[in-house]
Amino acid sequence: MLTYSFAGTGSDSLYEHLYKCIRNDILCGNLSMGEKLPSKRNFAKNLGISTITVENAYAQLIAEGYIYSIPKKGYFVSDIHTILPVEQMHPFEEDNGSSSSIDSPSMIQKADMEESLHFAVDFTSNQTDSEYFPFSIWSRLIRELLSDSQQKLMINPPCGGILELRESIARHLKDFHGLHVSPEQIIIGAGTEYLYGILIQLLGFDKKYAIEDPGYHKIAKIYNSHNVDCDYIAMDDSGIRISELEEKNIDVIHISPSHQFPTGITMPIGRRYELLGWASKVPSRYIIEDDYDSEFRLTGQPIPTLQSIDVLEKVIYINTFTKTLASTVRISYMVLPKHLVKAYYAKLQFYSCTVSNFEQYTLAAFINKGHFEKHINRLRIHYHDKRDMLLQCIKSSPLSNHVTIKGEDAGLHFLMKIDTELTDEIICQRAAAKGIRIMPLSKYYYHPEKAMQHILVVNYSSLTQEQMTEATQAFNEILA
Repeated sequence: MLTYSFAGTGSDSLYEHLYKCIRNDILCGNLSMGEKLPSKRNFAKNLGISTITVENAYAQLIAEGYIYSIPKKGYFVSDIHTILPVEQMHPFEEDNGSSSSIDSPSMIQKADMEESLHFAVDFTSNQTDSEYFPFSIWSRLIRELLSDSQQKLMINPPCGGILELRESIARHLKDFHGLHVSPEQIIIGAGTEYLYGILIQLLGFDKKYAIEDPGYHKIAKIYNSHNVDCDYIAMDDSGIRISELEEKNIDVIHISPSHQFPTGITMPIGRRYELLGWASKVPSRYIIEDDYDSEFRLTGQPIPTLQSIDVLEKVIYINTFTKTLASTVRISYMVLPKHLVKAYYAKLQFYSCTVSNFEQYTLAAFINKGHFEKHINRLRIHYHDKRDMLLQCIKSSPLSNHVTIKGEDAGLHFLMKIDTELTDEIICQRAAAKGIRIMPLSKYYYHPEKAMQHILVVNYSSLTQEQMTEATQAFNEILA
């Protein structure tokens, strides 16, 4: 029977501590592939903790791909050690501190705001509820800066962004994601689209880039606009297929492993090590990790980043504040491996930072004074309640007999599979006729022949309870 000490757990909850203990034993090889873990009841009794504590720890390990369950047989250790030599693996560093990426994917095909007004309910919108933006705190911080920091507001920032904001982001990454990076590795930019362009210049126009299929179409448009070779990599249940990366001679792959858009797949730890192994084979290979809505995992702990297990400096981490603050806040950042930081300043230092000092200092103060953490917690509760409200609308209506929900525990969208003979096109046309905008998963495939049918992408972040009820009733009529 496994035995762990619960002394000195710091700020970790009991289940977080247990999860880390088991995870580290798996990474170190103390628990081998296929080894059966204790039952929840016996494990809890042996450790002197509650069954729910063990259950939560096991749930987090399953979410990250360290273990798997077989009904009526138990929990078993996944196969991860055949991917990389053990010496290249290391447990995530313990961190007892307190506890983002691509801008929120908008599936509206035209950027015309007037067009969206024709729809009473929009399941493709990424707009932020104005009532949940911290206007009073934000305005107070701006007034304080204008009063007390006039001189520094007028000094041109370094090309990577003001140091104060980069230090704030570095602390946030450590506290929330367990990432240990220096402020110098962080580059601030006005939106992730701008940062993608910077990365292309840094990594090279001669490289072959790739994105996930299905995926967010705007990324491909950005790469194509820079006239670089861009291809599409098919996915399976664990994420992108490594074999296709090899077959297509990809140099740089853009992925969202913690919550893939639009499928919602969380890449398991085995595939993550396999991907790192692919990148380690050739010096020019890199992985762009897009962590666009990692703060909104609604069940369990945030999924550890790919960058946190990268020991060979192959991962470029990228995130944005458009999800956590507002879709109109154009502040994003990337974390470069240390050797690329030197290359960035040697090659691209002539660029000016594209985010104003006023915004950078305000955001730094917002983070440093604890407002950002409180704001995220408030939003997480808000979106958790909103998701539950929509799921309850579906469950309590005849629609529940025709649909299956998948991926509802992370991010601000989920998938709804419909049992119907109607085509995706007809479903969406009938929905539009009733004033509802929604997009099928099939529209996000570059290769249509690979598309999965009868699955809708449901973004609920901007919906009201009235709109949820209206939409549920409309889909009952569509499928009747």
